[in-house]
Amino acid sequence: MGTVFSFDVRGGEPSAVRAALGAAVDGLHRADAVFSTYRADSEVSRLARGELTVAECAPEVAEVLELAAEAERVSEGWFGTRHRGVPDPTGIVKGWAAERAARLLARVPGVRGVGVNGGGDVQLLGEPEAGRPWRVGVADPLRAGGLAAVVSSAGVTELSVATSGTAERGAHIVDPRTGLPADTDLVSATVVAPRLTWADCWATAAFARGSRAGLAWLESLPGVEALLLTTQDEVLRTGGLDRYLG
Repeated sequence: MGTVFSFDVRGGEPSAVRAALGAAVDGLHRADAVFSTYRADSEVSRLARGELTVAECAPEVAEVLELAAEAERVSEGWFGTRHRGVPDPTGIVKGWAAERAARLLARVPGVRGVGVNGGGDVQLLGEPEAGRPWRVGVADPLRAGGLAAVVSSAGVTELSVATSGTAERGAHIVDPRTGLPADTDLVSATVVAPRLTWADCWATAAFARGSRAGLAWLESLPGVEALLLTTQDEVLRTGGLDRYLG
């Protein structure tokens, strides 16, 4: 998936945790092998060439395509599921795979908290210590080494934080209507939600929409909060974000 994953697992019997970590890593490698559009032998690449049908692919292909179609519907088309006319669910795969890995680890008996970080997008479950929340720094792309906010999981057992922007990978987010890099006044869009599968999608769609339209749309989504940073150094936030800051 072209990025680095890290794991933070609190509690659980060490050998069981190590076994689960091995399975989680294997699952991430499998997701890359199945969904990578950079690998000619991946099932998604073969699907795009017409060599396979969805029914002939691994079961997770149909699952992810259905999730991607739902993301496209909810985002009113701002989250795209096709590239150059062929199915391309890669925009949803990283968040989905990281969330799935976190839930696998959380099922280990005795584990009280799990954090999985996939290239800066984070799925958090439980808590690191009794009565202490997870805390995630949101980078400020206009100030090297600075933080725009710190998100806390206090009061919730599931939390994800996902950011889309140009600071790390340049203008890589495409406007699905034109196929060109998104013409946006944002430098980053950070979404806070229970599930990383959706937070990752909504951050991408909001970034492509731009600050005002993106903020209004995010405000309409239940259980979703966001922090948007513009090229003019404006800080915009949804109405309920404050409960997660600290």
